Amino acid sequence: MNEIKEIASYCLNCKTKPCSVSGCPIHTQIPEFITEIKNENYERAYEILQENNIYSYICSLICPQEEQCEGSCIRGIKATPTHIGILEKFINEWAIKNDYEYKINKKKSNGKKIAIIGSGPAGLECAVELLKEGFSVDIYEKDKIPGGILVYGIPDFRLSKDIVKKVINKIQDLGGNFITNKELGKHFDLNDIMSKYDAIFLGIGATKSIKYDLSNKKLRNIYESDTFLRAYNENSYIKDLGTVVVIGGGNVAMDSARVAVKMGAKKVKILYRRDREHMPARNIELDDAIKDGVEFKELTRVISANDVEGKIINVNCIKTKIVNGKAVDIEGEFFKEEANTVVFAIGLKPDKHLLESQNIEIDDFGYIIIDENGKTNLEKVYAGGDNTEAKATVCRALASGKKAANGIINKLC
Repeated sequence: MNEIKEIASYCLNCKTKPCSVSGCPIHTQIPEFITEIKNENYERAYEILQENNIYSYICSLICPQEEQCEGSCIRGIKATPTHIGILEKFINEWAIKNDYEYKINKKKSNGKKIAIIGSGPAGLECAVELLKEGFSVDIYEKDKIPGGILVYGIPDFRLSKDIVKKVINKIQDLGGNFITNKELGKHFDLNDIMSKYDAIFLGIGATKSIKYDLSNKKLRNIYESDTFLRAYNENSYIKDLGTVVVIGGGNVAMDSARVAVKMGAKKVKILYRRDREHMPARNIELDDAIKDGVEFKELTRVISANDVEGKIINVNCIKTKIVNGKAVDIEGEFFKEEANTVVFAIGLKPDKHLLESQNIEIDDFGYIIIDENGKTNLEKVYAGGDNTEAKATVCRALASGKKAANGIINKLC
C-alpha cells in the first residue's frame, strides 16, 4: 500500500492533463482518479474510471501505457513518468477484492433500435454508450462467445477470460442482446437488416492476415497468427509443432511465440527484420517471451522455406541492417534457420471483399472511410475499430466505438 501511495504522490496533477487529453485515446480522467488515491478514497477513484470506461481493468492489463498515457506524462520529459497503469490496475483489483460494484446509470427507452455487428472492443463500447442513453441494442457476433479479440486473440496469461465475461455480463444487464453465430456476409447482409434498425455500427475488425509465399509448394505447417492464437484460446492445441519460427515484431508476435511454448513446441524463435529499437512490440512483452524461453533474432528476414514432402525443415533467411529507419538486406548474407512450423504475425487488414460486397466505401489500404462522427458513406451505417485504422490498440478501438455512439446519439436524439 505504501508503494501505491508513493506512486500516486509522484503525479503532479497537471492542469493541462496531457496524459488524459493527448495520451489516453478514451480520455480517462487520470489526475482526478489519482488524486482520489492520494486521499485514500478508493471508491471514488474506481467510480471515476468506470464512469468513463467500464473496460478500465482490461486496459490496465494490456494497454501500452508507455506509449499512451505514461508516454504523455509531464514527469517523463526529464525523469520517469508516473506509473499510471499500476495505479489503474490497483484500483480495479481493490474493487474486486472489496466487492465494490459501480452501478451504470441508464435512461428510459427512447424507442430507437441499433445493430452492432462485431463484439470486439469497438462494438462493445458502442453498445454500452447507446444502452446508457436508452437505445435498444442487438449485438451480432460471428463466434459462439462474444468478445472478439479479447476472447479469441489475447491469450489468457495476459487477459483472463473471466474479466471479459464480467464485462459481457454488465452489457447484458444493461439490456444488450447478443446474437451469436451470425456472420456478416455469410448469414446476413447489411441490406437484410437495414430496415429493422435506426442505425448500424460495424466493428468487425481486421480479419485478414498479412503474409507472403514461402514456397511454390503447398506446405501444411504454416499458420496465420489469428488462427494460431485461436487454437490456443479454444484449447485446441496444435500438436507436433517442433521448432517454431514466428515472423514479426509486434505484440501479436510475442503472444504467438509464448503460445507456441505453452502448446509444447520444442523450440521457439522470433525472427524480425528490424532491430529491437525499431520493434513495435512493448519491451515488457518481449521480455516476458524471453523469460518463457523464446529466442529473439533481430535483423533477420525470412525469405523462403525448405521442406521434405510438404513439411518444413528450415527457412532461408538474409541478414538486414537499418538504413533511415528501414530494414535493408545485406547482400550475400544468407543463412538457414531450423524450423518445422512458421507463424506469420506481421499484421492484419480488413476484409476488402466483404466490405465492398456491402457497398462500404474503403480507402486504398482497405480501411473503412468514416467522418468525424464515425459515419460511413451509407446513411445509417457507422464504423470503428481495426476496420477503420491501422494503429490498433484496445483503447483506440474503445475510443472509436464511443465516437460512433456519440455520432448516432446526436443524429437520432
